[in-house]
Amino acid sequence: MNKDGKIALVLVIVAGAIITISVFLLFGPPKLMAKTAEPDFCVGCHVMEAEYEAWIHTGAHRREKCVECHLPDENTTAHYLWKSIDGLKDVVVFYSGRVPERVSLTQHGEKVLHANCVRCHESTVMLIDHERQCWKCHRRIAHKHSGLIETF
Repeated sequence: MNKDGKIALVLVIVAGAIITISVFLLFGPPKLMAKTAEPDFCVGCHVMEAEYEAWIHTGAHRREKCVECHLPDENTTAHYLWKSIDGLKDVVVFYSGRVPERVSLTQHGEKVLHANCVRCHESTVMLIDHERQCWKCHRRIAHKHSGLIETF
């Protein structure tokens, strides 16, 4: 094999390794992906304790995991892409010490949450205005108006 062939082979191997490592870091091992989808993982950050306590007392939605409402669900790629983006953002915020006292949704988070409400309750809401955010009328659905948090 000549010098150019060896260089090309090394570049292909390096590119393959980078792609493999990137995919692994993006999607992680299956057990890690399953663990990070559980509400017990979300409450691991102390700032989420109040939201967790409110969620656990919300009735029917208590059966849903955090990711089912808070991550896009139109397709698997978008779900895992935003899970990675939101997860990395949360890690940076947490380990940089810039965690807010009160967690609030971003504009993107509000759109995702609303789309998931409509998706799950599609047969119920098909004749109403889809532009209005569900939690504006159904106030006890929001973490801050349900369960223990309501008394704070």
